[in-house]
Amino acid sequence: MNRATSDSEVLKVGIDLGTSRSSISAANGQRHMVQSYVGWPSDMVARKVLGRDVLVGAEALEHRPMLNLRRPLERGLIKEGSDQDEKAVRELVRRLLELAVPAGSSPALAIHAVVGVPAETLRVNRQNLRRILAGQVASTMIVSEPFAVAYGLDSLVHTMVIDIGAGTTDFCVLMGRFPTEDDQRTLSAAGDAVDRHLHGLIEERYTDASVSIHMVRAWKERHSFVGESAPVVVDVPVRGKPTRIDITEPMRRACESLLEPLRETMLDLIARVEPEYQSRIRNNVILTGGSGLIRGLGAELQRALGELGGGRVRVVKDPVFVGSDGGLSLARDADDEYWKRLSP
Repeated sequence: MNRATSDSEVLKVGIDLGTSRSSISAANGQRHMVQSYVGWPSDMVARKVLGRDVLVGAEALEHRPMLNLRRPLERGLIKEGSDQDEKAVRELVRRLLELAVPAGSSPALAIHAVVGVPAETLRVNRQNLRRILAGQVASTMIVSEPFAVAYGLDSLVHTMVIDIGAGTTDFCVLMGRFPTEDDQRTLSAAGDAVDRHLHGLIEERYTDASVSIHMVRAWKERHSFVGESAPVVVDVPVRGKPTRIDITEPMRRACESLLEPLRETMLDLIARVEPEYQSRIRNNVILTGGSGLIRGLGAELQRALGELGGGRVRVVKDPVFVGSDGGLSLARDADDEYWKRLSP
């Protein structure tokens, strides 16, 4: 869409496309979160039962036995070489926009979107995402997820953001400008890795228990911790019989598997900053993302800063919209000329 648009015809939005959850924040006040699952009926019977051609979000997850289910954002990126996953991302974005854009809006409405992606997204993936969004938004600005978080929190100077999502953990050092590649790092040690580790540990300990990755993910979201905790006891079928099992130690081991890669990367990035600014960044570390809420994790990372002389880690308590809100703030601050340059 190359034509100029008046303010009344433009809707600015921030979108955070996540491996597990995606969110949108719009200038009209709408904020919505959708689980990043898309499914199509697996056969004609499923199509008859469901009465729809595609399901998105929690509905798709709930009805997964009847669906060809896709979780299309692997490590926060569209899986390469998969037409079905590209279709799933389109459906996911379409659903977010349906929720944010009022029914009956003018066909002339132009959507200007800031989209958050993992910190080290390759250029080809950015191009893929632009192509997929092209039919749904007028202009797209793609930024790193931790930068969007920092922008929304107005923490753009002498700050480190650690964003632990499902697919990736993203680090970004903010020095009052757009971050460079050297300021950012992406690790695969994140929520999904914890889920897989926990699943394996439970299966190893309770060989007759029937446990799915979806059950494990739900337990982690309710009970995850590092350090000390009250016992974590859950109900599972063991040879078909509901049975209570203790997963305290597997939960601890799985969650603490994040500690060393996070500690090492955090300290390395700080050490690479010009020396006169390092103490400021050590005292302004922001931990966000769904897995950033693991109990005790912020305190353990703050303790690790003692190796460099001490510091402070602040945990974002409600991370669901922090990335999309930051994207919206950036979308609002970008002037019309900037958006025109981004239009296809």
